[in-house]
Amino acid sequence: MIGDTMTLLSLLGRIMRYFLLRPETLFLLCLSLALWSYFFHTDEVKTIVKSSRDAVKMVKGKVAEIMQHDRFGLDLSEAEFSKSWELKSPGAAVYAIQGRRDHMEDRFSVLTDPVNRSHPSIFGIFDGHGGEAAAEYVKTRLPEVLKQHLQNYEREKENSLLSYQSILEQQILNVDKEMLEKLSATYDEAGTTCLVAMLSDKELTIGNVGDSRGVLCDKDGNAIPLSYDHKPYQLKERKRIKKAGGFISFNGSWRVQGILAMSRSLGDYPLKKLNVVIPEPDVVTFDLDKLQPEFMILASDGLWDAFSNEEAVRFIRERLDEPHFGAKSIVLQAFYRGCPDNITVMVVKFKKSGSKAAEQ
Repeated sequence: MIGDTMTLLSLLGRIMRYFLLRPETLFLLCLSLALWSYFFHTDEVKTIVKSSRDAVKMVKGKVAEIMQHDRFGLDLSEAEFSKSWELKSPGAAVYAIQGRRDHMEDRFSVLTDPVNRSHPSIFGIFDGHGGEAAAEYVKTRLPEVLKQHLQNYEREKENSLLSYQSILEQQILNVDKEMLEKLSATYDEAGTTCLVAMLSDKELTIGNVGDSRGVLCDKDGNAIPLSYDHKPYQLKERKRIKKAGGFISFNGSWRVQGILAMSRSLGDYPLKKLNVVIPEPDVVTFDLDKLQPEFMILASDGLWDAFSNEEAVRFIRERLDEPHFGAKSIVLQAFYRGCPDNITVMVVKFKKSGSKAAEQ
């Protein structure tokens, strides 16, 4: 009897080893257990799946809410995305956001003379990098220095060999020299772009260093470039850098010495020492009577990463009746398009005659 029992157990053992330990049998067994656990036993799994679905619905709702904020002109800070700065006056408006960056390094300046409106108005955009020090210094120092020299020029212009262009160029270079001495003494490697517009009754003078950009809308709605970006890949800039013993390489974008994504700037003392980055501005003057402009846009490259000149002009032209002349709307739109940078936009409206900006 005992022998018969042992023989039966031995047979059952061989059957189990043959059928249950086969790979395909184990796979089916595990799959069956998993399905049974999901449908009948494991409430935690169901909870996780339900929570994931709820999370997706919540995100969709949040996106819809943010788009509503944009549509109805609510502050970006209300959407809990970013800090914002703004300025509004009868003739100019600025809207700026920190965006997706950890720090706000953009700066802007609007300087007018309400007592003597014959003096040129000064508008500036300064996009810092490597810290805030350079942009803050230029924003604080350059407009005041320009104001002093322009007032002197107005008093003596009949006997002066200077011009708005020469004053703007020289003072940009002077401020850069001053700043380099201060920042290099503390080993501060910060730098900044410099886009400055000087507006008088008949002329608009623009000075540009770096890749902030200005564009003007003429009487026919055409986009007229006021400046051109200083980028390392441009033939003229590339030749100059190579002649100075430097190089450019691609690291997300073309960069001088593999570091700086622009070929001209203020500050950046280590690259200035190598003479591969220079502070010389491009300065141009426009005849307002010929152009009869409606408005101009001055902005940091955060805007231009998301908008072309023509698209920005069309966008603003349709929104000039908004409180910020469309500056706020276009900043938010650039953010929604995925711009990862700080974004600062200034819109300056001109009088209907086209000769000078609206009253500041």
